[in-house]
Amino acid sequence: MIRIYTQKEQGEEWLQRYRGCLPVFACVLGFTETGLIPGISAAGRTPEDRKYTACADAEFLYYGPEHKAQYPLPPLAAGASPVLISRAVFESLKIPVHLFNAGLPQPPAAPVIDLGGTPAKCLSGGAAMEITTVHHLFEQGLLWGERLATNIQQGYLIIGECVVGGTTTALAILTGLGVDAAGKVNSSHPVCNHAQKWALVQSGLGEMGGDGGDGGDEGDGGDGEVSSPSSPSSSSSPPVNPLKLVAAVGDPMQVVVAGMAIAASRSCGVMLAGGTQMLAVYALMSAIAQAYALSWQPEAVVVGTTRWVAEDPTGATVDLALNLGKGSLTESGRTPPLLATNLSFADSRYPQLRAYEQGFVKEGIGAGAACIAAHLSQDWQQHELLAAIEAQLERLRDFQ
Repeated sequence: MIRIYTQKEQGEEWLQRYRGCLPVFACVLGFTETGLIPGISAAGRTPEDRKYTACADAEFLYYGPEHKAQYPLPPLAAGASPVLISRAVFESLKIPVHLFNAGLPQPPAAPVIDLGGTPAKCLSGGAAMEITTVHHLFEQGLLWGERLATNIQQGYLIIGECVVGGTTTALAILTGLGVDAAGKVNSSHPVCNHAQKWALVQSGLGEMGGDGGDGGDEGDGGDGEVSSPSSPSSSSSPPVNPLKLVAAVGDPMQVVVAGMAIAASRSCGVMLAGGTQMLAVYALMSAIAQAYALSWQPEAVVVGTTRWVAEDPTGATVDLALNLGKGSLTESGRTPPLLATNLSFADSRYPQLRAYEQGFVKEGIGAGAACIAAHLSQDWQQHELLAAIEAQLERLRDFQ
């Protein structure tokens, strides 16, 4: 039920270590105005719908299908929200869920820990967030990572996210860190909109220009081409400061999860729940740890996702994971184990779930990691997962 795509030995050791253990789930919610661009994301049919996707997912994750939602799950062009998958597992296994608001336009109608962040502006302008906000969110991430890990004796921490448009900010962060990511990221569309994402990223990194350096009088760090894959940051220009990069082209979730995972890795296992977005967070963790001489345990950290992401024919997730070790600002040779659940919806009774097999939706809000956790702790197989997920969908349909 679990496939390891990269760093097989390290991945096997991690799985063996946490077999039979129940995780704690932290979900970091954020927002970027990038997600409002027409066509950028399929996580909500219209830009207006996408404003509330994170609130809707948080509310459903916390309360389940029988709750009269203030923010109902948004209509999708096809498919059903991946929160159905996460909720099915966490409810059945009684896994504790902690929701964090890293920066949303409005607070969700569920108990959340507010981290005092702000939504990000569109990354194309190269000025997504204030640097003071980024520093604050990173500190909050470190603090909460340590707090959550303190209460985990034998288990591990799963850190998930919900940021509409987040694969585009992920592409920007990866590219800014010198990782060859163009054409390799995923999306919620059946065919990834690479050209649209890349144009936004080039614009944002161009606007940022050399301001990603860490100050000093070493020139401006390039002419806006500093981060295209064909010309990763060269050794002659000052290295990009990873927190300034987030301020320029990132989103509020990324830096929170990076801080959380760095701190938690010192004392427990960590599964970054997602595909492209969590590979970007992993690269960010490496770069931040290096830039600020922070200790962390890379061998404690894995990335967990769905088969639909890992094997997305219109992305290149495995190549992307392997490229992390080649980035100019990520530790040399450092590639995380990429794990995925083999969950299939091919035999589902519901067309909304079968849509995943056509490439719609794919992942989100910790769905892949939830399935990995169900297999690890309770040895759930395909039929148990499918039954639990379909039951959520039935209950939601009956309640509406």
